[in-house]
Amino acid sequence: MGCSISGLNALYDAVNGNGDVWINDNRFRIIRQLGEGGFAYVYLVKQIHNNTDSTSSSGDFGKKFKDPSHVSDDGSYAVKKVLIQSDEQLELVREEIRVSSLFSHPNLLPLLDHAIIAAADGGSWNHEAYLLFPVHLDGTLLDNANAKKAKKEFFSTIDVLHIFRQLCAGLKHMHSLDPPYAHNDVKPGNVLITHRKRDPPLAILMDFGSARPARKEIRSRSEALQLQEWAAEHCSAPFRAPELWDCPSHTDIDERTDIWSLGCTLYATMYGVSPFEYAVGESGGNLQLAIVNAQIKWPPGPNPPYPEALHQFISWMLQPQAAVRPRIDDIIIHVDKLISKFSS
Repeated sequence: MGCSISGLNALYDAVNGNGDVWINDNRFRIIRQLGEGGFAYVYLVKQIHNNTDSTSSSGDFGKKFKDPSHVSDDGSYAVKKVLIQSDEQLELVREEIRVSSLFSHPNLLPLLDHAIIAAADGGSWNHEAYLLFPVHLDGTLLDNANAKKAKKEFFSTIDVLHIFRQLCAGLKHMHSLDPPYAHNDVKPGNVLITHRKRDPPLAILMDFGSARPARKEIRSRSEALQLQEWAAEHCSAPFRAPELWDCPSHTDIDERTDIWSLGCTLYATMYGVSPFEYAVGESGGNLQLAIVNAQIKWPPGPNPPYPEALHQFISWMLQPQAAVRPRIDDIIIHVDKLISKFSS
């Protein structure tokens, strides 16, 4: 999908004040806000058909999608609105759109349509971006883990493994591209969950604003510091790999930064807190030092407790030296064995 700028592409129907938004040729009614962060707002919207033949209109709309199954049965979608204040922010949004268009996998949230417009009200921002996605109303993995923690409940071992296996599948797709892409911000807050009656929850990795080609050659101190500064802005601290906190002046960075974040995410799925936030909370100290030294402590869990094999699995991923950290194919082989073991 190309990224065009046109005042006709996405426009609130401010005259009527009815909270409608146009994305290219399609009109959506804003139902309610789902979330916000920084300069971005996420809304639940419903498509409004512009003619009496709503089936035909929906069908034409769906032809734009890589996967026709993303057409909503009831016309409900999610729209992310981004307020853009600078040329740098504009380029970041364009890059997110470009990168999102590279991926097509059932465990990666697809970008269905988008538009960027020049802001017309002379406010503090100069553009607005509208990104259209499928909607998942059961919240994020973070929301679900927090809800369980508040009730002193836990995901079952098999649900933990199935959620994790789906995240691995999505990341394998990203890591298998040429060149490989790293997500760079894998965490429970970037995983959408949909509960299913007879199956484990559906897990979908989202937010590709930090995704970049994974492999970087660092050959100077200035390059190392530049990477650390970038990571500090784009990679959430509790889930950030050690090499992104303290980058050597001569090293090769690759997609195993995501493996570290995966290990932290598995831990957080089980216990409702990231491993190094828990370690710092228990013993005090500094988050960066806890991460760089891989200080892992295990909280009280369910009764009966999670199998020790899961603790060993997490520790395998949370190796401070990236060169000995497993790759995504190794992780998938191991998690499949665990699913087989604990399903029987």
